Amino acid sequence: MDSIRLSEIHRVYELGEVRVPVLKGVSITIARGEMVALMGTSGSGKTTLMNILGCLDHPTSGRYWLDGEEVSQLSSDDRAALRNRKIGFVFQSFNLLPRTTAIEQVLMPLEYREEEMGDRARRAWATDLLGRVGLGDRLDHRPTQLSGGQQQRVAIARSLVNRPSVLFADEPTGNLDSRTSEDVLEMFRKLNEAEGITIVLVTHDAGVALHAQRTIHIKDGLIETGPEDSGPGGSQPKGSH
Repeated sequence: MDSIRLSEIHRVYELGEVRVPVLKGVSITIARGEMVALMGTSGSGKTTLMNILGCLDHPTSGRYWLDGEEVSQLSSDDRAALRNRKIGFVFQSFNLLPRTTAIEQVLMPLEYREEEMGDRARRAWATDLLGRVGLGDRLDHRPTQLSGGQQQRVAIARSLVNRPSVLFADEPTGNLDSRTSEDVLEMFRKLNEAEGITIVLVTHDAGVALHAQRTIHIKDGLIETGPEDSGPGGSQPKGSH
């Protein structure tokens, strides 16, 4: 089954009496378990597309299937429930609470789960995740006591706590040095291979995109494709470097 399928997605913003088209008929397919880079410059429509893929926004027209479920016109409450159930996010700015320990950061999304987990089971799961990202000895550290790379690892563990089927990483290495960036990208690769999580790396950086199995280029609200782009595991689309 496809993890993500978009058909003719348009997104138009209304600014007073002016209509601003940002996405102009986007159709893409991402296989379950694939690691894909979504690449575009500022103003390309990349962020708008990620917001729709991540169910943070809805399209003006077109259809979106996530794990076989049609989700393009869900209400905001239903999108929120879907995000909590199926989607994880990692952001450039980490989005950690300054006075909250690493394990508390990871535990937080579990407060919104529909299924009940006991306190002991929740803490054990959060501890396990922090151990997987190399922070088993930093459970009680706050963000100011962690390096940038360690903060991003906390954010990755937090994104995994609800066992999402899809993980969106929005410029995940933008605030990291090159060595730490490589470590974080390697962590995504291992998660993709070991856990089978579909990962979408949203980036403007060709070096980051090289870590994905495939790159989807967006420009001026349209997907750039070439005849050699054969889908999962295929070649880069025309125009890639």
